[in-house]
Amino acid sequence: MMRRLVLFVPLVLFAVMALLFKVMIGHDPTELDLARKGQALPDFTLTDLQNPEQRWTQADLLGKPYLLNVWATWCPSCRAEHPVLVDLAQREGVRIVGLNYKDDRAAAQQWLVKLGDPYALTLFDEEGRFGLDLGVYGAPETYVVDAQGTLLYRHVGVVTQDVWRNTLAPLLNGPAGGSQ
Repeated sequence: MMRRLVLFVPLVLFAVMALLFKVMIGHDPTELDLARKGQALPDFTLTDLQNPEQRWTQADLLGKPYLLNVWATWCPSCRAEHPVLVDLAQREGVRIVGLNYKDDRAAAQQWLVKLGDPYALTLFDEEGRFGLDLGVYGAPETYVVDAQGTLLYRHVGVVTQDVWRNTLAPLLNGPAGGSQ
């Protein structure tokens, strides 16, 4: 009896691992479900990164579709994607709103001076409360938001030219996003 059990346990473990492998094949870790998809951006009032006296709310962002890019100076992947964002803003006129997430204001300001500022405006979320409401896992994350403030899509990870061209641009410029 014990011998059969010894043979049975590895077989069961192998079957479980094979099932998990099959489920994970084809799963893209950058495509996490957006719990708020199709819903309005959560309510917020945040200060501007550059001007702490300026406050922004979700109502201030209505009227044109945009990318909401979550970034921080402590995030190496954010640094990798930053030149792409600068290029999108400067060459293609993409409206990008920055969300500086759980960061140091002075360090973030210096980052934008040194590396370029692709953002139409940058919200400062020092404690990460808005990020939590939004469902942010970490930085970088980029959301497509339509002209009415509805969340259409979330990309987790670095925005590359391919991600822009194949995923984000069609959503931002398509019928759901509206025109820039």
